[in-house]
Amino acid sequence: MTTPESAPPEWKPAPEQLPRHVAIIMDGNGRWATARGLPRLHGHRAGTDNVREILKASVEFGIQYLTIYAFSTENWTRPADEVNGLFEIMAEVIRDETEDLHRNGVCVRHIGRSEGLPASLADAISAATALTHDNRRITLNVAFNYGGRAELVDAVRRIIRDQIRADDVTEELVSRYLYTGGQPDPDLIIRTAGEMRLSNFLIWQAAYAEYYSTSTYWPDFGRPELREALFAYAGRKRKFGSVLNGTC
Repeated sequence: MTTPESAPPEWKPAPEQLPRHVAIIMDGNGRWATARGLPRLHGHRAGTDNVREILKASVEFGIQYLTIYAFSTENWTRPADEVNGLFEIMAEVIRDETEDLHRNGVCVRHIGRSEGLPASLADAISAATALTHDNRRITLNVAFNYGGRAELVDAVRRIIRDQIRADDVTEELVSRYLYTGGQPDPDLIIRTAGEMRLSNFLIWQAAYAEYYSTSTYWPDFGRPELREALFAYAGRKRKFGSVLNGTC
C-alpha cells in the first residue's frame, strides 16, 4: 500500500534501509495508451522502454536484484494481435539492449517457461542470458511466460525427476528448485496502476515481502516514483511473523 507521507527532497536511502530485491508488477500499459487515444501496443512499447529508466535508477539506489513481470501465463488469453505485437517488441528491445546491458554489468535472467515463445524471442532471451551470465552489478530477472503456480509445478517435477526423498523435501530445497533459485526473496513488491492483486506473481517467494501499490501507470513510473516506493519501504517494520518491541 502507498503511504500518505512523501519522501522529503533531501531524503536518500541508507544502505540498511534498502531492499536487496525489488519486484515490479508492471501494470497499466494498455490503459495508459487508451487514455491517450493510442493503440494498446503503443502502451506496451512505452512500458518496455521504461524498464531502462527503472533499471538505471535501481543501480543508482543500490538495489541488487530487480524482477519485472513482463508477460504472465494468463496473458495468452489476450487478443492474438496484441500478444504477437508484444512478442515482437520484446524481441527487438532485448536484441537492441543486450550489449549495453552487458557493458553496464547487468546479469539478465529469464524466469518462466520458454515453451510456446516465438523462436526470435526465445533466441534473443537465450543470447542475452548467456552473454551477461557472469555480470554482478545488478541482476535483472525478466518474468516472461511466467506464472507462480506453473513455477511451483515445474519445481515439483524437477524434484521428482531428481528422485529426492519425501523426507528430504524442505522449504530451502523447494526454493533452490524455483526459477529464482540462488537469489534472495523479494523484499519489496511494487504494483502500478492502482491494482491490489498478486496476479500469480512470485507466490512462494513473496511470503514476507512488503507491498506497495501506486495509481501511476507503468509507463509513467519513473525514478521519482521508485524513490517514493523506497521511502515507504524504509518506514516499514518487518517482523517476518515474529514480535517486535512487545507488540503483535
